[in-house]
Amino acid sequence: MPPTRPDPHPHAPRRVLYQHGHVHSPTTAHATALLVDGATITWIGTATDTPPGGPTPTTVDLRGATVTPAFVDAHVHTTATGLALDGVDLTDTPTLRHALDQLHRAARRRPGQPLLGTGWDETRWPEQRPPTAAELTRAAGPVDVYLARADGHTAVISLTLAERSRAPHAPGWLGDGLCRDDAHHRARTTAYHDLPRTSRLDAARRVRTHAATLGIAALHEMGGPQVSSADDLADLLTLARDEPGPAVTGYWAGDLATALALAAEPGVGPVGYGGDLFVDGSLGSHTAALRTPYHDQPTHHGQLHHDADDIRDIVLDATAAGLQTGFHAIGDAALDTVLTGLHAAAARLGTATVAAARHRVEHAELAHPDQISAMARLGLIASVQPAFDARYGGPDGLYTTRLGPARATAMNPFAAYTAAGVTLALSSDSPVTPLDPWGAVHAAAHHHNPAARISTAAAFTAATRGGWVAARAAADGSGRLTAGAPATFAIWDTRPGHRAGTAHAAEASDGPVDTAARTRPACLRTVLRGQILHDRF
Repeated sequence: MPPTRPDPHPHAPRRVLYQHGHVHSPTTAHATALLVDGATITWIGTATDTPPGGPTPTTVDLRGATVTPAFVDAHVHTTATGLALDGVDLTDTPTLRHALDQLHRAARRRPGQPLLGTGWDETRWPEQRPPTAAELTRAAGPVDVYLARADGHTAVISLTLAERSRAPHAPGWLGDGLCRDDAHHRARTTAYHDLPRTSRLDAARRVRTHAATLGIAALHEMGGPQVSSADDLADLLTLARDEPGPAVTGYWAGDLATALALAAEPGVGPVGYGGDLFVDGSLGSHTAALRTPYHDQPTHHGQLHHDADDIRDIVLDATAAGLQTGFHAIGDAALDTVLTGLHAAAARLGTATVAAARHRVEHAELAHPDQISAMARLGLIASVQPAFDARYGGPDGLYTTRLGPARATAMNPFAAYTAAGVTLALSSDSPVTPLDPWGAVHAAAHHHNPAARISTAAAFTAATRGGWVAARAAADGSGRLTAGAPATFAIWDTRPGHRAGTAHAAEASDGPVDTAARTRPACLRTVLRGQILHDRF
């Protein structure tokens, strides 16, 4: 059951009738109104219908606004995202020089404080190289600096952080502050461990507030010893239980005992065992595990961090504990490993038992038809990031550089997943790409490869109900606007031209979601189980 949260509007009316809008409901064509009673939608109707009797509800005139299920971002890193929102986000820096200037400005705002940032991508800079440790020192002074690459699997760190973390003594130290693999994990663990708890909580609050303004009512936090800490995840889950904001489902890619302890904490909701458990790395860092070598490093296949026996044992342990698992697998060789391990678990437990658990694969970017069929048979959910194709796809993108044109075209096969019956849950992997649910819907429907595209409606479902399914929390109707379902929805202003770049918003559409996907609308209200999380009415 979802955790109970305090009501941020304790004196709000229990019955609220929203009317004179466009309600995106699968059960009522041309719906214009919905009635909420506490945490539940009790009625959806059209302009000619009369809502059921009972105490007179408070009415809200939607004034033509669109009501949809609220979004779910199915893969985020909350603390890192919060720091990026208030810190050093290098995602849009056009050059290395600009990145160092931004770091310098951040250091002047917070003199003497450690600086944690993210988002740099040397392939987008004319210099075609990352910063050096010496450049970090000149820009920020003698403080700890940790700057993660855009993919989150490589970082450049200052000499002070290198010394304290002993990253140069671990595999993956590339020299001059650059690190990946174990060296990177040491650096990141040290940087985040030394972050004050108040800073982590502030970062979490910042993210939940920002997410609510985007119509996001739930987040899936991907915690683990290589990306955050058990304390970080526990604090986030407790915060989500005790303070208003989007719901948080936690995943712990560390030891089973910690996952079980977190899951047993009263009111924090379900916790998964695994999630962003790294079976491989990333394409940008040349660490995603591939069947065929990298196009730009012809002798290199990437790296596997777990074998099939590990996967099998994790699934067996999770099943015994009643927990869901998830595995980070970007390359096709990593996906082979996950599937082999799951098949081995199914040989002991039965395929039906494994499929019923709805285990997850995070990213699943390079998947072949045989793998997709196997994922469908095993009931796997693909937590995918359409923004990756928008950012890295195309003939001049990172996918082509790393993989060559043929494999680049095969990346992120959303249509093939959908055709095979694999449930998709859309996500951002924030801060790798920003929280941007409408952007994800648009990217999935406008994939660089037309054969991989899915309809706007399918993408929207994956960005809403798909997230609840991925968290095994859809049995109550979450992610749909139907009578009896939780009152979790967002209200959108889709008026033509209300934001820049919406000149085509008035084109004919098949429904309110199609219009909204074109206009990138502003969120007027976000509601989670009847509680208002964000309000611009």
